[in-house]
Amino acid sequence: MKVVFSNAQRAHDPQMFLSSGAPKPCPEKPARIEALLGGVNRLGLPVIAPPDAGMAAIRAVHPDRYLGFLETIHDRWTRIEGASPEVIPNVHPANRTDGYPKSAVGQAGYHMTDTSCPISGQTWGAALASAQTAIHGAKLVLAGDRVAYALCRPPGHHCFPELAGGFCYLANTAIAARLLDGAGCRVAVLDVDLHHGNGTQGVFWEDPRVLTVSIHCHPERYYPFFWGYPEEIGAGAGEGTNLNLCLERGSGDDLFMAALDRALERITLWGADTLVLALGLDAFVGDPFAGLAVTTPGFARIGRRIAGLGLPTLIVQEGGYLCPELGDNLAAVLGAWV
Repeated sequence: MKVVFSNAQRAHDPQMFLSSGAPKPCPEKPARIEALLGGVNRLGLPVIAPPDAGMAAIRAVHPDRYLGFLETIHDRWTRIEGASPEVIPNVHPANRTDGYPKSAVGQAGYHMTDTSCPISGQTWGAALASAQTAIHGAKLVLAGDRVAYALCRPPGHHCFPELAGGFCYLANTAIAARLLDGAGCRVAVLDVDLHHGNGTQGVFWEDPRVLTVSIHCHPERYYPFFWGYPEEIGAGAGEGTNLNLCLERGSGDDLFMAALDRALERITLWGADTLVLALGLDAFVGDPFAGLAVTTPGFARIGRRIAGLGLPTLIVQEGGYLCPELGDNLAAVLGAWV
């Protein structure tokens, strides 16, 4: 198994986000990288840097208006007298079909779903490197690797085509899945993050060619709140190609595995020949977000069950926050393929 990672991802270092209206230190910090690389090193896996693959795969998911916003908004924001050091929105439209403003403040509210995706002067470069990491991982799978791990940070599964949110700026998992789909693969995306992969779902909501499956803490009382319900199955030509499996808070290994069995059955019935695993490790019992209660041995079980599908697999890192076991949990999952 090759591990893809770009050092440029370290530059994004958000200082704070708003949670329940209060400023708090942002948990999506560069130190996550060291913990995850620790797990990689324990398995003795080779780490390679992604080449610059250009923007075509990213533009297949994100329109130029949004990409231009990400690239320029911090510089524009700094020209506002008294503005915060990082871009954090304070106003949002009722609908994204409402008017599109020229104001930096207005555009921030338009393109950011919440206050947990602050943008600094280094965010664009790191997010771009994270997306390039996922792209190269997908190309390794297309070239014949049975499995590849893309150590992407910042993560991406809460990002819609024109909406950042939940620490996410570019939709890494969706970018990789669309690239694989465009190369003729029959792709299933399986998201095992604590939080629903709402952005990934949104990208493929009306797409009949990509199956999206998410196992997550029930959103009725948990982020992202507005997406991730069982009745969301896709729409239009994509109706029936989205499956949400919701778990009650505090669910542990056995309940997670039961949901995983349902997910893998759906993927098998779909006839997928390629899998993109959106790997969140924040379902861990000791994760700072404390939503579910999966153990380290539980992550090993998850990895073995997914590897048992025997599909070419791209693993894209999503959530999983600083705790002493973060690297151990990654090694537990990846070890199923080693």
